[in-house]
Amino acid sequence: MATENAIRRPVGAVLHSAVLYDAIVWLALRGRERQLRRRLLDLSGLRSGEAVLDVACGTGTLAILAKETVGRSGLVCGIDASPEMLARARSKAARAGVEVQFENAAAQALPFADSSFDLALGTMMLHHLGRTARRELAAELHRVVRPGGRVLLVDFARPEPRRRRFAGHFRHRHGHVDLPEIVGLLEGAGFELRESGPVGITNLHFAVAALPLRP
Repeated sequence: MATENAIRRPVGAVLHSAVLYDAIVWLALRGRERQLRRRLLDLSGLRSGEAVLDVACGTGTLAILAKETVGRSGLVCGIDASPEMLARARSKAARAGVEVQFENAAAQALPFADSSFDLALGTMMLHHLGRTARRELAAELHRVVRPGGRVLLVDFARPEPRRRRFAGHFRHRHGHVDLPEIVGLLEGAGFELRESGPVGITNLHFAVAALPLRP
């Protein structure tokens, strides 16, 4: 499914300490990462047999859960700009006994053919990109998602004033993207908004949008 295009240099923050990343996520979510990831897949409307792209997949937890949901007839691909993250993701997938295709690529230059996926996921990654790169990502999502397919974007809401708990410190350090901007990115790229609002776990919000069917 991947094209032969050269990997584009990523524009935005690239994380390299995979073990530390997983430890921070575990602490920030108080061990509820799997619960959060399943909640996100529920919001996406993921179904058995679908082809799924996880953009900036990190250490692969969401992609692995997605593969468990789509089953043998489905396909899951994860891309990340960090080779270290991908190495840990491949190791985790092997331990879980699931087949996920992981590719080293930048979010704004997806190495896949047009109309390859039923669903694209971008969770807690927009804040790592600059505004131009975010628009490039949205255009790439429009290209690789099939007509009638969906996109789920999730990121941190604006931090609450004077919040001192560890999770609040984590969000403050990792930035936020306001929900109207997320919706605007999707609509500006040609998607139609289906649902948006708070995730209900930590200070996250989401938007689900669909690519209209061609006439």
